[in-house]
Amino acid sequence: METRPLVTPDWLFEHREDPELVVVDCRFELADPEAGERAYRQSHLPGARYLDLEKDLSGPVGKHGGRHPLPDREAFAETLGRRGIDESKLVIAYDAQGGAMAARLWWMLHYLGHPEVAVLDGGYQGWVEKGYPVTADMPQPLPVRFRPRIESEMLVGVDEVKKHVGLLIDSRDPDRFAGRVEPIDAKAGHIPGAVNRFWKENLKEDGSWKSVEELKKEWAFAFEDEAPIVYCGSGVTACANLLALHAAGHRGARLYAGSWSDWITYRENPVQTESSKR
Repeated sequence: METRPLVTPDWLFEHREDPELVVVDCRFELADPEAGERAYRQSHLPGARYLDLEKDLSGPVGKHGGRHPLPDREAFAETLGRRGIDESKLVIAYDAQGGAMAARLWWMLHYLGHPEVAVLDGGYQGWVEKGYPVTADMPQPLPVRFRPRIESEMLVGVDEVKKHVGLLIDSRDPDRFAGRVEPIDAKAGHIPGAVNRFWKENLKEDGSWKSVEELKKEWAFAFEDEAPIVYCGSGVTACANLLALHAAGHRGARLYAGSWSDWITYRENPVQTESSKR
């Protein structure tokens, strides 16, 4: 069974006592890597466990693989088990970053063969604005064993991206895509042939996600390719676009996890910018 990718605060409040439901706080700020856990310790949804983007949802950074490489599968399975997550649990992930960090966990669980996962629409803010309770109490989950069943077709590496002749989607903001600015990585621009779909275009002005109908309309171009590849700066915000595609009904899109920060570590890889297209 596969869970719908987004749930509302109302739905979660109604189902909050379900013993098979696990809520996971994924708040994280790239500019202040400790801010997410600090915020979690101050207040979080009742029963929520915390997963850190860099400590839990990423592996060690190396020469290649990007700024947020995927963690070792078995190590991550153990991390999930310590949080009380196994195949019997429905996982609801949230953050305060528009869903980008929560979408990373959403994608990773699908990749590990656990489709019973959804992202809380509106995140922490949406929950609080509804007047629903938060707490500083720290949960003590019973450890379980999570058994991964890898869905290998969901992931691609740099070699497959080089050979790819279909749709390639860059999830970063337009200025970074065009190469006009680059605040994080060593080179500016994008992978030649990519099209730009900024992940935040999936959101409404209030930070909640657009309706399925809106997403289907805006993502219609992607349905021309059965297996497009999606990337961003380091494989995190691309997951928000993958979630949006999933919500729109596209099940074949794949993640280039290393993304731009991996691509540019290979000296021979070409780079395209707005000026180089002229």
